[in-house]
Amino acid sequence: MTSIEFVTLEVTDATAAARFYATAFGLADEVRLRASDAPTTGFRGFTLSLVVSQPADVNALVDAAVDAGATTLKPPSKSLWGYGGVVQAPDGTIWQIASSSKKDTGPATGRIDEIVLLLGVADVRAAKQFYVEHGLTVAKSFGGKYVEFATESGSVKLALYKRRGLAKVAGVAPEGSGSHRLSIGSEAGPFTDPDGFAWTASRTASL
Repeated sequence: MTSIEFVTLEVTDATAAARFYATAFGLADEVRLRASDAPTTGFRGFTLSLVVSQPADVNALVDAAVDAGATTLKPPSKSLWGYGGVVQAPDGTIWQIASSSKKDTGPATGRIDEIVLLLGVADVRAAKQFYVEHGLTVAKSFGGKYVEFATESGSVKLALYKRRGLAKVAGVAPEGSGSHRLSIGSEAGPFTDPDGFAWTASRTASL
């Protein structure tokens, strides 16, 4: 099964970004950093999601991120699908913190169950076909609105969403230009998808 082994965020200050991610989320293996001054403005066309088991964990992660310097885009709240909030890291990356549960079963555990990369694309059906042709397996598909690909345990899950819809979920304007400031490490790479997202061969990606 073709999976994403890690994502590399391109940041202006790699030292500061490493400090933020270690403090806020305790991330290491799945999220890597690379210094970059590539021009970028507005919405970068993607979000990363941390999926947790209950609202207490959502609140704890959002609080930790804000304390470490993140900006709240959407405060945690209940919705039809569960409970979640959205923050923007100091490097500009947008993070959704979410749980399908609306009720706590105990104190916050600090455990992250899943990391999901959501790409905002112009044409979901075309992007889906592109990725299938590059070896990914569809797990869920809802017409031209949303696609989720199967993943191995411990890997980053990939999902596709309409760019404008993803921006709305994130709480930002959909306009943006320049670099995505993201590369995706996988055995499927290297290639660039129709929306300009770059995939690298995982064995050669920079730490």
